[in-house]
Amino acid sequence: MPKPAQPRELPARLLTDPEMIDACQVRDFARVFQLVKKHAGIYPSMIARLCYLTPSRVGEVISGGRRLQHMDVVERIADGLRIPGHMLGLARRTWETPAALAVTQRSQPQAAEPEQPASTALPGSEVDSVLAFTSKTGPSPSTLRALQSSIEDYWRRDDQHGGEALRPAVVGQLRYVVGLLNDGKSHSIKHGLYGVAAELARLTGWTHFDARQYSQARTYFTESLQLAKEIDDRQFMANVLACMSLQATYQDKPADALAFVSAAQDAARTATGSTPRVLSMLSMREAFAHASLGSPTATHTAISEAHRQFERIGASDPDPAWVSYFDEPKLIVDTGIAHGRLGEAAAAEPLIAEALRREKDSNQRGRAFHAFWLARTQLDLGKLDQACHTATEALVSASSVASERLAGHLREFYEQLTAYRQEPVAVAFEARLREVFPG
Repeated sequence: MPKPAQPRELPARLLTDPEMIDACQVRDFARVFQLVKKHAGIYPSMIARLCYLTPSRVGEVISGGRRLQHMDVVERIADGLRIPGHMLGLARRTWETPAALAVTQRSQPQAAEPEQPASTALPGSEVDSVLAFTSKTGPSPSTLRALQSSIEDYWRRDDQHGGEALRPAVVGQLRYVVGLLNDGKSHSIKHGLYGVAAELARLTGWTHFDARQYSQARTYFTESLQLAKEIDDRQFMANVLACMSLQATYQDKPADALAFVSAAQDAARTATGSTPRVLSMLSMREAFAHASLGSPTATHTAISEAHRQFERIGASDPDPAWVSYFDEPKLIVDTGIAHGRLGEAAAAEPLIAEALRREKDSNQRGRAFHAFWLARTQLDLGKLDQACHTATEALVSASSVASERLAGHLREFYEQLTAYRQEPVAVAFEARLREVFPG
């Protein structure tokens, strides 16, 4: 058997590429291997090592001389290349399960590691587990405060730089917190730990969503719902369902988006003490879903309800921390985006411009998203120079953020410039786009 190599995650743009999706659905591994080579830089010899195949067998597949049909081979390819199981008609793979909840992982022969000097070597995970067991004093209220503080720091860093680099730390902390749930402790501590775990799972799902890795995102969002359900936190369940609604709009599934946000609103209405800010945010998500369905009347009604609820917000409202981002600039920009999704560019432009002016400098991803939407509405209004200038400003913010979702938006804007490709402003934007997002 070939010496194993370390699996690595395929680029999000490849996993969402229609050609890759089609090739996986029909199990055309000649095309799959060619696409992996072209877009991920994984050459046939590495494919062979990752999937426990011989190089000659991989070569025969690529040349069309052999088809791979045995289920164990298909599973090895899914695991070796990190192709989500559903793409190949398989059950969810063990590595797709949230790391905190995975019981076992597929064992692989381990290559001998060169010895490291004692001064630089790190202890193995089993050593950490033993030491944690012997020194554990049990979580306390200060533990919960520290965990929540970490989450708030993750939120800030996600806004500034995107979530991809955060994901290992978030997943590691999720694993740690879920481990604590099995220990005996007071009701209030256990309730708090479930809440922390639910937010860590939601945040992990969000980082996958932002990378356009939709299957993995759905896995973590679903786990977050289950954790929140354990403590009957219906407001937080509404928050997760709102995230799933937004993802559905990105997947061009507006009916699903409306179903998710309707369920979110039902959960919030039956929750004890749902605040106007939460209800306003959910109404705006509803507006997005109706706009994606092309329903102006329903969209405008949802927008009005979002503003009505926002006007009811009081200084002493017990808002959960996770909804604090939904401030007045966010309400304004989302209103503009909802109008923009309907094609009502004249109504959208001043709203998005005002929100962009008021956006925090530290929220680089938000600034880039809002600048994209402003550029799109300006282009819809025939303001080519302004649109390209605004889109270039979006690239400035996007250059410091790892977000495949954002990159996709800006490439989408470039496609909308097809009729103006020869114009100097469009040429300049294309050059800058290729600098920031090569390939």
